[in-house]
Amino acid sequence: MSYTWTNWVGNQSFTAQELVKPVDEQGVIDAVKRAASADQHVRVLATGHSFTPIVQTDGMLLDLAAINGVYSVDTATKRAVVGSGTQIKQMGDPLWELGLGLRNQGDIDDQRIAGAISTGTHGSGTRFGSFSSTLKRARIVTATGDVLEVNESTPDLLYAAQVSVGMLGVMTEMELQVTDRYRLGEAITHESFEDVMSTFYERVEQNRNFGFFWFPSEASAELYNIEIPAGQQATDTCHVKTFNEVADDVPDSAIEHHRVDRSYKIYVMEYSPNFHELEYFVPLEKGADAIRALREFMFTQLPISIFPMEVRTVGKEEGWLSSQYGRDTVVISVSGQPGTEYWDYLRSVDKLLGEFDARVHWGKLHFLTRDQLFDRYPKAQEFIDIRRQYDPKGMFLNDHLRPLFS
Repeated sequence: MSYTWTNWVGNQSFTAQELVKPVDEQGVIDAVKRAASADQHVRVLATGHSFTPIVQTDGMLLDLAAINGVYSVDTATKRAVVGSGTQIKQMGDPLWELGLGLRNQGDIDDQRIAGAISTGTHGSGTRFGSFSSTLKRARIVTATGDVLEVNESTPDLLYAAQVSVGMLGVMTEMELQVTDRYRLGEAITHESFEDVMSTFYERVEQNRNFGFFWFPSEASAELYNIEIPAGQQATDTCHVKTFNEVADDVPDSAIEHHRVDRSYKIYVMEYSPNFHELEYFVPLEKGADAIRALREFMFTQLPISIFPMEVRTVGKEEGWLSSQYGRDTVVISVSGQPGTEYWDYLRSVDKLLGEFDARVHWGKLHFLTRDQLFDRYPKAQEFIDIRRQYDPKGMFLNDHLRPLFS
């Protein structure tokens, strides 16, 4: 039966010919072989947190929710084997009980791990790459229904798989590099833009995790449920958040603006799906200039834009399609409001940040062209060559990905 899918914010929706819910790897193999015999395209859905049409297909849609769980853990090597349908929030407790934890994570933990890895989902801090950088082994069902084992003995395949946007096949199992468990202390401050930017690089260097929201108007903060301190304004100020590790003997705390808890409980922030987001990555050394340029542009050219600008950093990694390939980055996110015409605004932001050699988040709105792909991603051709090798007919491409990667 046909199946209509819509993402979490409602800006992407389509109808696939059928929805298949395999319960194990053999079920995935059977589904892919059946799709191949029927000349169907195949894509995999997750929790729908992408803003781009990367899930869209006119053929078979796979739901891997049943292929989940922490399968095994090697505490000596600090490696965890998980099913591709495992949600990030399902990993915290099991790893903690074994003395381990994720190296880093973002502020939403509902995503399934395969989707987070495939799109380069990330947290903050230049000491860490994205989720993709922690992938050390994967089992991938290719377009023929064969299982491809990717690991550190096949580095080119591994680097292609780390951020593949589902184009190499269907991941069923992955081995992740984790770390010793740790606790975090959160510190939140409300500061002027200039106070934050005058010490921007020092803060990046000194803190494990550092990021901020810049508010262009008085209405900005409430869009993300952020409270401004009594008696202070929001316009041209920053909501600054830092996380640093704390010792085990520091007690847990729920004190506002200074929580202390297990790492995976501190990272998460609650969002209402009231925005459509564009997120671009510029080289770290260009980050401060890019932030200032975008602030000036929003003030002078887009006075009706009230969504905050979010700023974080991510460390360099080796995945060929990673936004951090070979370089530390500053991540700049801007949003548009559903129900309003925001495309001209986002295209203007795209043009401005493009001048700073910006790469894109594959799960966020973007306007990347094929020429820009080859210009900004040094290993784009190598990725395409591997994609063609394992999927020569483009089973795992769709209308969004085909112009870039065919």
